[in-house]
Amino acid sequence: MIPILTVLVCLGLSLGPRTHVQAGILPKATLWAEPDRVITWGSPVTLRCQGNLEAREYRLYRERKSASWITLVRPELVKKGQFPIPSITWEDAGRYRCQYYSHSWWSELSDPLELVVTGAYSKPTLSALPSPVVASGGNVTLQCDSQVAFDGFILYKEGEDEHPQRLNCQSHARGWSRAVFSVGPVSPSRRWSYRCYSYDSHSPYVWSLPSDVLELGPEDQSLNPTGSDSQRGLGRHLGVVTSVLVAFVLLLFLLLLLFLVLRHRRQGKRWTSAQRKADFQHPAGAVEPEPRDRGLQRRSSPAADTQEENL
Repeated sequence: MIPILTVLVCLGLSLGPRTHVQAGILPKATLWAEPDRVITWGSPVTLRCQGNLEAREYRLYRERKSASWITLVRPELVKKGQFPIPSITWEDAGRYRCQYYSHSWWSELSDPLELVVTGAYSKPTLSALPSPVVASGGNVTLQCDSQVAFDGFILYKEGEDEHPQRLNCQSHARGWSRAVFSVGPVSPSRRWSYRCYSYDSHSPYVWSLPSDVLELGPEDQSLNPTGSDSQRGLGRHLGVVTSVLVAFVLLLFLLLLLFLVLRHRRQGKRWTSAQRKADFQHPAGAVEPEPRDRGLQRRSSPAADTQEENL
């Protein structure tokens, strides 16, 4: 009797964890998108699902609407939890979840992933009121305007895209729409970069092209909507230095050219003066006259005088 009880107790201990797993208590899967969950139309993206180390298979679902592209993914990629989309379209946008299979059981569904496709409409305009230069610790109002009548807007902070601000259209007229966001407080040691998008509420995961980047900064820093302060200052300094160098090189070139011209003129004048002097002393065609009295020339030589005396 005792050996039988011992065997049953051991069997119960060994089956306990397995029964616990089969009851559905598995860590939920993790779902993310590479390179990002906000993708421009036509670009590639891969949805990746990750489970525990013993996961054997994965499943991917789109909420409220089936996605035919999932069934086309190669089985060897599905077993690794990879679901690539070579070229994303409006039809691929939506809200996705995934799960994995382990120990003869499927895990809980992952948290939802909102896959967004951008580029469906023209880009809106993002501006700061009254200025993008904000007092440290203060708030600022951002205004997103679209030339198309939309009923939804997204304010997207670069680097922190997990929870973008969504607003319904707050001002609407024929042919245009607007939403006003409030952000802050502004940190004296940080700069924030924002973009905004517009969309139709009937397709909340299909957005317009992004607006130009708008950077917010404290009062002691000037702001450039298309670049950082350091880049703007560096660009100005490089422009000044380049202008000075170009002017200096041009000045050197002009001085060198002037020097060569003056030198050439001086050499020309010297040559002309020397030529005139030579022409004056030795006119062209003139023959040097012979001495009339050659005897006088001979007398000028002592040897000739001696010879003459002997004669």
